[in-house]
Amino acid sequence: MRNFVHFLRHEIRVILFSASSYVAGVLFLLLMGLIYWAILKGYTVAPQEDTPATQFFRIFWIPAFFVVPLLTMRSIAEERRLGTLQTLLTTPTGPMVVVLAKFFAIYIFYLFLWACTIAFPLLAAEMTSVDQARIILFDPASLLGGYLFVALSGALFIALGIFCSSLTRSQLVAGMLCFTGLFLLIAGSRLLLEVPLPKTGPLKALNAPFQYFQTFEHLLDFSTGIIDSRPFVYYISGSLLFLVFSVILVERKA
Repeated sequence: MRNFVHFLRHEIRVILFSASSYVAGVLFLLLMGLIYWAILKGYTVAPQEDTPATQFFRIFWIPAFFVVPLLTMRSIAEERRLGTLQTLLTTPTGPMVVVLAKFFAIYIFYLFLWACTIAFPLLAAEMTSVDQARIILFDPASLLGGYLFVALSGALFIALGIFCSSLTRSQLVAGMLCFTGLFLLIAGSRLLLEVPLPKTGPLKALNAPFQYFQTFEHLLDFSTGIIDSRPFVYYISGSLLFLVFSVILVERKA
């Protein structure tokens, strides 16, 4: 446990002193700020059925596609390229400690970036004098559900990025693999619903699994205040699976 805490602090310092972390952070906040401004501008043009928070979280996949690869692509790949991974594993720090420390350091930074976006509805609510508008802008159910979904899905995305980084020595290859994996997880599950399946027969049973992996459906439920236990099982088990694979790869390829 002491080795884990020590290595976690080291990884957090690495992230804080990494230029790619600040590039990812600035791009993330600029993009999300522009998107939130565009959402609010849409309310001035025509009435909207959903709250600004619900619409805001629906575009979670945009920052995930570039922030997660930027943050994770160097985690294991760079250590292996520089030869420092073998040095780490000769110390009491085992492969599990290395993988978990890198995962939690990046995951904490990822959550921090999303936590900064709470400033958008806060500023918007402060700039209006209409009480009803403040209630809509700062809807607790939408915000809590949306951020819970971001935290839950982010664990799976970061674990996938760590796994992709453990497959190669190249940061570029790791980033491309992570982007492809995220696309398959987010958009690919959506495309599965477009596959025509018979309503009878053994293939009918595939409809339920396809629906289970629908990330956008999970987001819609969470952002409207509907908390289901099934997404927790999916994202947590998926995160653990990718982390276990990463530990095995680090141990074998070190």
